[in-house]
Amino acid sequence: MGKTLFEKIWEKHIVKTIDDGPSVLYIDKHLIHEVTSPQAFAGIEKRGLQLFRPKQIVATADHNVPTLDQHLPIKEQLSRMQVDTLIKNCANHGIELYGLGHPYQGIVHVIGPELGITQPGMTIVCGDSHTSTHGAFGSIAFGIGTSEVEMVFATQCLLQTKPKQMRINVEGELREGVLSKDIVLYILAKISASGATGYAVEYAGSTIRNLSMEARMTVCNMSIEMGARCGLIAPDETTFEYVYGRNFAPEGIEWIKALQYWQTLYSDDDATFDAEINIDAADITPMITYGTNPGMGIGVNQLVPLGQSLDIKDRPSFAKAMEYMGIEPGSAIRGQKIDYVFIGSCTNSRIEDLRLVADFVKGKHKADEVEVWIVPGSKQVEQQAIEEGIDKIFEEAGFQLRQPGCSACLGMNEDKIPAGKYCISTSNRNFEGRQGAGARTLLASPLTAAAAAITGRVTDVSELLAGYN
Repeated sequence: MGKTLFEKIWEKHIVKTIDDGPSVLYIDKHLIHEVTSPQAFAGIEKRGLQLFRPKQIVATADHNVPTLDQHLPIKEQLSRMQVDTLIKNCANHGIELYGLGHPYQGIVHVIGPELGITQPGMTIVCGDSHTSTHGAFGSIAFGIGTSEVEMVFATQCLLQTKPKQMRINVEGELREGVLSKDIVLYILAKISASGATGYAVEYAGSTIRNLSMEARMTVCNMSIEMGARCGLIAPDETTFEYVYGRNFAPEGIEWIKALQYWQTLYSDDDATFDAEINIDAADITPMITYGTNPGMGIGVNQLVPLGQSLDIKDRPSFAKAMEYMGIEPGSAIRGQKIDYVFIGSCTNSRIEDLRLVADFVKGKHKADEVEVWIVPGSKQVEQQAIEEGIDKIFEEAGFQLRQPGCSACLGMNEDKIPAGKYCISTSNRNFEGRQGAGARTLLASPLTAAAAAITGRVTDVSELLAGYN
């Protein structure tokens, strides 16, 4: 019987299988940042242990960093303490740190791929739930807790139970104005925020194969939002071309050897999955969320659901979400007034995202009542945007191009949305208080967010692209 892509990578990394228990899984790359690593460092130091393989660890500062005036001391005391602790821990344990001021600094799930650290066939972990981003390269990548961070520090291995496997096939051509973010929000709306719980999800089909690497990363990034342990896409020529020549990619004969292995990483024709879902790309329209989990999404032109259509057990949480969001069940989301637009996060802050937005807003200006933050995912993205003149386009449109960091994806730094204000965000979560106490978050693609920035309201970007007013 054939093997799935996931099985091929999993089996290659098993150190030991425990009878009726988990497997000891070898970890190729361990990514860390300032939020989930301090307790793990303290744990190994308390036990008198050394890091087993510090050269396989890469660190950056992203969650707590400000996105303005990064050359100045961090204002928030807790944020400053966490970043300073990361600097000290990395120095004490011989770990490469891309901190503030370093040309490689950025969001951990942006810098891994752009530096060529992320490669097909790897196992990759990070104390961050959106580690599934790296699965876009055909790797098994997943988030871990602080105690597991400590385990990898000490052994370069993890105890892991093999998940079930799901394949989501998306076939056909996307409509105008529909991006990879719309694909994953559509999947979430279809199967719910718990629809892939306990699964490793492989995304396949012609639509997925036709996506760029940056678009594939957006899809895999939000696998955790449907409950999946990880998400992955089989590597192909698009993958290989992206990795080739990057800072830490293999070179010469090592590249040839790596490529020969990477070309075997696909699900065999006779491989079996525990579940399969088939989606027609033509059914996907520009999407937006209306509630307080990423599965509460609809097409921009659709009406918010009525609570009566839900299972009785789901009605109280639905009512609570509608009250928090200030949205009426059965109403139109299109036309909803917007106060803030945030384009950034590990989901949508790469150069391709910024180029898409710049192309759309060139010659236009934001609505007067909307504040727009564009936050690049890394120093390299920021520099590239400046070299291409994208910063000037944003400036003329009234958008603020800030400095790299997680920013308004989560309320851990200075970039918070005020209570009661509506923010269209290209990030991955719309939980209560995620972007600041009382903030109301609507998740959408970079194009849908940009359209709202120009009009001041939730807008069908496909109509603007077609020349409508």
